[in-house]
Amino acid sequence: MTRVRRGYIARRRRTKIRLFASTFIGAHSRLTRTATQQKMRALVSSHRDRGRQKRDFRRLWITRINAAARENMVFYSYSKLIYNLYKKQLLLNRKILAQIAISNKNCLYMISNKISK
Repeated sequence: MTRVRRGYIARRRRTKIRLFASTFIGAHSRLTRTATQQKMRALVSSHRDRGRQKRDFRRLWITRINAAARENMVFYSYSKLIYNLYKKQLLLNRKILAQIAISNKNCLYMISNKISK
């Protein structure tokens, strides 16, 4: 049986993998098989950590809002602040509230006064 010369398709696939893995260290960027494995691992990690990043930022915002609320005696806790926000239908998300709590604490105090009345 004669030898089959492989065309450009396999080479194109390998170069695509190598371009993705070009920033990896050592054999992970040079050898095709290990580069493929590392690419799969990197994509799994990025997919998992996109969800984790959302979770972590939400925890950070909640911590900042709680700290600002307790510091200014706006409310005794974060949960009461959020509960009263929803009760008065002031729908501010946690990201915006955290930014207000850090940059302009007086504004957070005004919001809390509006809620408590």
